[in-house]
Order: sequence, then structure tokens, then C-alpha cells
Amino acid sequence: MSLTMSLANNNTKNNTKNNTIGVLLVNLGTPDAPTKKAVKIYLKEFLSDPRVIEIPKILWQIILRGIILNTRPKKSAEKYKKVWTEKGSPLLAISQEICTHVAANLGAAYNVKLGMRYGYDTAGVPSIFAQLDAFQAENIEHVIVLPLYPQYCAATTASVFDKISAWMIRKRNIVGLTFIKEYYQHPLFIKACTVAINEDLAMHKQPQKLIFSYHGMPEVTFKKGDPYYTQCLKTTELIINSLDNKSADHYQNVFQSRFGAQAWLKPYAYQYLNELPKQGVDDVAVFCPGFSADCLETLEEMALDNKSVFIQAGGKNYRYISALNTSVAHIDLLATLIKEYTPTLSSINTEIK
Repeated sequence: MSLTMSLANNNTKNNTKNNTIGVLLVNLGTPDAPTKKAVKIYLKEFLSDPRVIEIPKILWQIILRGIILNTRPKKSAEKYKKVWTEKGSPLLAISQEICTHVAANLGAAYNVKLGMRYGYDTAGVPSIFAQLDAFQAENIEHVIVLPLYPQYCAATTASVFDKISAWMIRKRNIVGLTFIKEYYQHPLFIKACTVAINEDLAMHKQPQKLIFSYHGMPEVTFKKGDPYYTQCLKTTELIINSLDNKSADHYQNVFQSRFGAQAWLKPYAYQYLNELPKQGVDDVAVFCPGFSADCLETLEEMALDNKSVFIQAGGKNYRYISALNTSVAHIDLLATLIKEYTPTLSSINTEIK
């Protein structure tokens, strides 16, 4: 199920109509540079989001400012240095390339921009506020917002909507909006994942285990009704059913990027990979269906750090299958989604599809 909220708006600045549809692709965000200072600025914004950390604000700010921001930025900066490229942050660079390819696919009827949930325009990280302002300045009447998170989670997708809402509250006259909630089981998303995995398997032998790694979340979020965990499992099920090799014994879901002391969704990626060689499994491939673009969590954590965990535990072969990034199937999925949710501007409606 996907929620589309459409608020059509026929009055624009200077009363000049622009029938071009705005498209705002949104990804998480990135520090400006792989430095302690830049990472600290980024983490302060990211970890201050109540959608991300669901702890009473006063208590959490004491922990955040007193401990975390004085210890974690240096460690995180070292991790960013491992994956930083000539183009800068991998997430930003790849997301910008995705934006360019989607725009080319859609053609002149659409104006496609990229916005990051966390980050600052002064360093070339495009913010949601700035991009929405740009659409309004260009007299765009309607904007389709597509968070690049296949599975819905309050900490990611809902946080994007919070930011959109904060922008709307500040405006007298707002653009019309369509917000795409999720696409975890869209046939073209499953196809794109399947193509990526099958292409990898065609070049290598079948691993003993094909591991699907998703970003972790505290278990309490699932208990409170967040559908993320269920959607992750459904994504894996659909991908498995579409693969050339459908043996259920060959696949496993894990959850990565655990943070803090509380229980998170299990099994934990690093623990599972550490135990596999003891069970006689020394050949694995890892794919991350929750990440639209490669980033710190895939390139450093899964491709490097957890590979070391597996090899040191006795594993022999470990390979990371790249995220969908700018693959033809991925761009086709995103463009198709946008076309499916393109509204009729004369309508004013709220609908659930």
C-alpha cells in the first residue's frame, strides 16, 4: 500500500502557470567532508531528529552533546575517509547521478532535483528547503516527492515528510504535493534487485549463502507499529522468488548499523557473519535491498568492515554486490514510479492507492 497526498495548486507566483511537474528525489544526507568537524555538524543534525532517536529530548541532548558528539565524529570521519572519492561523498555523488539519469528518462515534462534530508547547501549538499524554494521560484505548480527508501520507516520516510511539512508551514502559498510513501514490493523494484543479483551470480559461482542486509532499527519501533521490518522480509521473499536459484537454504536476512545499547532488529549482521564460518559456511555474497545508492553503510560497513569480521572468523570468500545505483533497471523503476503518481493538476484530492 502506498500513500499519495495530492494538494493541487493553480495559483503561482506572478500568476504564470508552469505545467512542468517538479520531482524531488530525496536521500539521507552526508557530511561536507571526511573530517571530524564536518562529521560533527552532520551528526548533530541527524541525531537530533526525534524520528531517528526516540528518547525524551532533554535526556537525549545531554547524552548527544556530552558524550556522542565528543567521541563519535572522529571515528566516523575515519570511516568516511575510506570511501570518499574524487567526487566527494559517494552517497551524494551517486544520488546526483541517479537524479540526472531519471531526468533524462522522464524528459522535458518533468523538472527533477535532488534534496538531502540532512546537510547544508553552502557546501554543495542540496537541502529539501532550498530545492522546494527553487521549484516555487520557477513557478512549478506540483511537486512529486520520492524518498529513495524502498521500505517505509518512520526514521527515514516519515522524517522526509516532516521536513516537507516544516517548509510548508513557513509558506503563505505552497506548491501542490504528491508524496510517494514506499515501493518495497513494486514489480520493477524487485526486477532491478533480481537483475543485479543474477548478473553477479552469472560472473561468480553460487555462494553458500546470499545475505540480504537491511539497515537496522530498534526493536521497539516494530512493536510500536512501524512496518519497516515486515516490508524488509517481504522484499527478500519477492526477490528470492524471482531469482534463478530459489533454494531457501541459500538465503538469510540480517540487519546492520546497530547504534546504542538497546535491542535492535535481529539477526545482527556482524554477529551472523562472525558465526557462519563456525557452521561450515565460508563463501558468501551480500546485497543490501534497502539502499538505493552506495554509501558509508554499504561501502565501508558491509563491503569492508563486515568482510574483515567474516574473514577473521575463518571465512574464505566474501563479496559485496553493489546497490542499484544508476543501473538501467533502477532508473526505469524510479521513472515509472514518478509517472504512475503524476497527478492531474486540476484535481484536489487525498487518496490512498
